[in-house]
Amino acid sequence: MKFFIDTADLEQIKEANDLGILDGVTTNPSLMAKVGIKGHKAVVKHYKTICEIVDGDISAEVVSTDFNGMVEEGKKLAAIHKNIVVKIPMIKDGVKAIKWFTDNGIRTNCTLVFSAGQAILAAKAGAAYVSPFIGRIDDSGWEGIQLISQIAEIYTIQGYDTEILAASIRNSNHIIQCAEAGADVVTSPLEPILGLLKHPLTDIGLAKFLEDAKKFA
Repeated sequence: MKFFIDTADLEQIKEANDLGILDGVTTNPSLMAKVGIKGHKAVVKHYKTICEIVDGDISAEVVSTDFNGMVEEGKKLAAIHKNIVVKIPMIKDGVKAIKWFTDNGIRTNCTLVFSAGQAILAAKAGAAYVSPFIGRIDDSGWEGIQLISQIAEIYTIQGYDTEILAASIRNSNHIIQCAEAGADVVTSPLEPILGLLKHPLTDIGLAKFLEDAKKFA
């Protein structure tokens, strides 16, 4: 399973990349605004900087919701760098746009997916990635991980090449569950990724090793 970080914060991207386990980045206009990046020129520059830091797929989201707008915006985003993947919402015109991008050699990430039916449409249109939002599904009273398992089973049976990119990660256990459920990628804030490092027995064991080492220093 590949690890992406879901942020526009360059320091967090660098920290995750320095771990040696980072495969890509997902971001969106809200995450850009959160770190003070506003305006077309600033956004383009920021995407270029991210692409210089991480050698992997970088999802860049459109803000248009009509077919023509998404196509025009997506073409400009894809032109920024070869690693840019155009992030398209799961709406009717979005599916049409994904098909257009697929036919024209531009990879896409279908976002805001909350059902297996939506995931099937995204795969049929040729999306490189489909992004089920498991945390938001959990908030609605259903298990988001069940959706990951369902999509994984359907994609295997049908032979779809679209990768399942689990999004809306809330904690470290979500990451582990996504790996068990068959997600191809997980995109997460930095904190849950770093949380995978932690275990009380590791801390206790390290403290004992260091204490014993002092005896022979």
